[in-house]
Amino acid sequence: MQDKLTLMIPGPTPVPETVLKAMGRHPIGHRSGEFQAVVRHTTEQLRWLHQTKSDVLVITGSGTAAMEAGIINTLSYGDKVLCGDNGKFGQRWVKLAKAYGLDVQVIKADWGQPLDPEAFKRALEADNGKTIKAVILTHSETSTGVINDLETISKYVRTHGKALTIADCVTSLGACNVPMDSWGLDVVASGSQKGYMMPPGLSFVAMSERAWQAHQQSDLPKFYLDLGPYRKTAAQDSNPFTPAVNLYFALESALGMMQSEGLEAIFDRHARHRAAAQAGMKAICLPLYAAEGHGSPAITAVAPEGVDAEQLRKTVKEKFDILLAGGQDHLKGKVFRIGHLGFVCDRDILTAIAAIESTLQSLGLHKGNMGDGLAAAAAILR
Repeated sequence: MQDKLTLMIPGPTPVPETVLKAMGRHPIGHRSGEFQAVVRHTTEQLRWLHQTKSDVLVITGSGTAAMEAGIINTLSYGDKVLCGDNGKFGQRWVKLAKAYGLDVQVIKADWGQPLDPEAFKRALEADNGKTIKAVILTHSETSTGVINDLETISKYVRTHGKALTIADCVTSLGACNVPMDSWGLDVVASGSQKGYMMPPGLSFVAMSERAWQAHQQSDLPKFYLDLGPYRKTAAQDSNPFTPAVNLYFALESALGMMQSEGLEAIFDRHARHRAAAQAGMKAICLPLYAAEGHGSPAITAVAPEGVDAEQLRKTVKEKFDILLAGGQDHLKGKVFRIGHLGFVCDRDILTAIAAIESTLQSLGLHKGNMGDGLAAAAAILR
């Protein structure tokens, strides 16, 4: 059916009609008082979401722009950093850090496994000369459906005393608790097309005071992503370059919806949907890819045995107009991923699980009784 596509991927995520209508307003001047009022309001809302008193700056760009800005604004050529790598986006951090000439020590875990906080602790404690300048990691590893223990790792970084914590929270912010100030995070990067319930186009960089102190010493090349001008103009409710005006309208609307729901309710909803998706897959004998107890609230990765994951995804889309995410790199064809991030409700979870069951049955691959997955998910949601 035309115009019926349901997104059950980790981004872009579904966008509420209220947000779409806000985005459809006629543009206004980005140097006008009217737009300054929008910037002022969204700045307050962003601090609420990040649970911080620090700066949260808005860049017209993707989440990767925020990640790159976090590195080039706080570090210098040759700085030693620890990079966590347990999936495709951890690998991206490593590539990004090396591209700017940083001395990268990689702390790895197998795909599907969480990063070991104790490995970071050992590396930090061994750094007697305090040469490690930053610990860089992905909170919610979207490629594998794993959530990493950012809180504990950040605690070890604070004990080190010199290093910064730079975190990709692109699919965790707005899905689970990421209290920037109480966890002592220094740089938090995120993107609009995830938990923010918006189309792609905006990225967000939150910077602690320690990060700003590092910014004064940073010598990596930067111009458009130099956060100094962003901070200066944000204090005047403005932006150093032409911003995506209509996406600011969407941002104000989406954050308003989130504030009405409340942080705890948002986190509870995502945790409930994770539990329902996991229960539904287990009930029909489809193994989860992420290690038990470490599943992301944003996405559930499933590794079906004896099933071509790409064929299953294709059939679900053709029959039900539901788009699931596929496996990345060596996981292509071996894993499919159910997104439950942002503007997702109980009905979406139940519909996706029913569609997966029906598709398995049509392919002659359903194990157990038809409806077992749906019943298991419904029991969690009930």
